[in-house]
Amino acid sequence: MSDRGSESSPTTPDTEASAPTRRGPRRLGPGLLVTAAFIGPGTVTTASVAGADFGFALVWALVFSIVAAIVLQEMSARLGIVTRQGLGEALRTTFHSRAVTVIVIALVISAIAFGNAAFQTGNLIGAGLGLEALAGGSFQVWAVALGAVAFLLLFSGTYRWIERAVIGLVAVMSVVFIVTAVVVRPDLSELLGGLVPRVPSGATVAVVALIGTTVVPYNLFLHASLVREKWTEHTPVTTALREARSDTYLSIGLGGLITLAIVTTAATVVFARGASIEDTADMAAQMEPLLGPAADAFFAIGLCAAGLTSAITAPLAAAYAASGALGWKPDLTSMRFRAVWAIVLAFGTVLAAIGEDPVAAIVFAQAANGLLLPLIAVFLLVVANRGDLLGEHRNRAGRNAIGVTVVLVAAGLGLFNVLSAFGVVG
Repeated sequence: MSDRGSESSPTTPDTEASAPTRRGPRRLGPGLLVTAAFIGPGTVTTASVAGADFGFALVWALVFSIVAAIVLQEMSARLGIVTRQGLGEALRTTFHSRAVTVIVIALVISAIAFGNAAFQTGNLIGAGLGLEALAGGSFQVWAVALGAVAFLLLFSGTYRWIERAVIGLVAVMSVVFIVTAVVVRPDLSELLGGLVPRVPSGATVAVVALIGTTVVPYNLFLHASLVREKWTEHTPVTTALREARSDTYLSIGLGGLITLAIVTTAATVVFARGASIEDTADMAAQMEPLLGPAADAFFAIGLCAAGLTSAITAPLAAAYAASGALGWKPDLTSMRFRAVWAIVLAFGTVLAAIGEDPVAAIVFAQAANGLLLPLIAVFLLVVANRGDLLGEHRNRAGRNAIGVTVVLVAAGLGLFNVLSAFGVVG
C-alpha cells in the first residue's frame, strides 16, 4: 500500500482486485466498480417489483436516478482527482467550527453505518433467497450462513478472487436481462410514456427505492478513493478528469440500461398479465421467454452471486468511509477498521435473519438508502463548491442545479413517506 499525494490514500480492496483493468483501455476504471456495487439483489428486486406493480409508470424515476448518480459520482471522482482526498477527509476541513465539524462527521458516520446495514440486509436476503431456491431450506438460515462466510473472507483477506468470480456471474445475469428485455418485445409507446413524471397510488416507496438502489451513498465515498489509484498524481489533471468523466458516464449509463431492462421485463411479462412478485420464482419468471425451464436455476445463481459480492463490498466501503471521516490511516488489519465492517455486517445479518417478508425487506433497505441520500448529497455539494479546495474545478451552476434538484426530490419523497406513515397524508 502506498500513499499518493495525500495524508492517507487508501488502496481499497476493489482497486486491488481491479488492477488488471490498468492494462486494458485507460478509460475503463472505477465507474465499473461503482456499477457492480449497485447492481445487486436490491436493484434486481426493486426494479422487478417496480415493473411488476406499476408497469412502465416509474421509468422516469429510474432515468432521474441514473442522471443523479452520474452527476454526484462525477463530483466525487473530481474531488478525488483534484484534491487527492476522499469525501470524508474533505469534510473534516470544510467547516471552521470544530463543533459543526464533529456534528457533520457524526451525521455522516451514522448515515453510512445505517445505510450500509440496510443495504447489507438486502444483500444477504437476496443471496439467501438464491440459495433457498437452489437447495431448499430457509432464506434466513442461508443469510446467516452467508454472513458468516463474508466475515471469514473479509477477516482473512482471501475474498478477492471470489469477488471477481461472482462479479462475472452478475455480469452474465445482466446481459441475460438485457437480451430478455429485447426478446419480450415491450410496447415502446408505453415505455416512452413512462418518462412523464407521475407517482401512482402506493408507488412512493418504490420511487424512493429506485433512487436509493442506484445512487448509493457509500459509493460517493468509495469513488473518490478509487480514482486516486487509477489516476495518480503524475497524470495531468485535465486528462484524468476527462477520462474519469467518460468512465463515469459509460459505466453508470450501463448500470441504468441493466436496471431499465429489469423494469421492462417485469412490466411486460408480469404486470401485463396482472400478476405480482412475491418470491424469487416470480422474479425468475421474467427470464422464461429466453431461458425457458432453466430460468429458475439461472436466476437463483445470479441472485446469490450478486448478494455475496455486495455483502463483501458494502461493509468494507463503510469502513473506508469512516476511516476518511475520522482521520484514520486505512489499514485492513487494524482492529478499529475491522470493527467498523464487522458491526455493519453483524447488523445486516441480524436484520436478514429476522426478516419475514424478504421482498418487502429488500425494497425497504433500498428505500432507507434513498432517505439518507439527501444528507450525503448536501455534504458533497458543499465540498464540491469549495474554491479553496478545487479551484477552477469547483462546481458550476449547471451541476449545482442538478445536485440541488436531486436533494429536493429525494428529500420531498422521503418526507412524504414519513408523513404517510403517520397518517398525515394519504
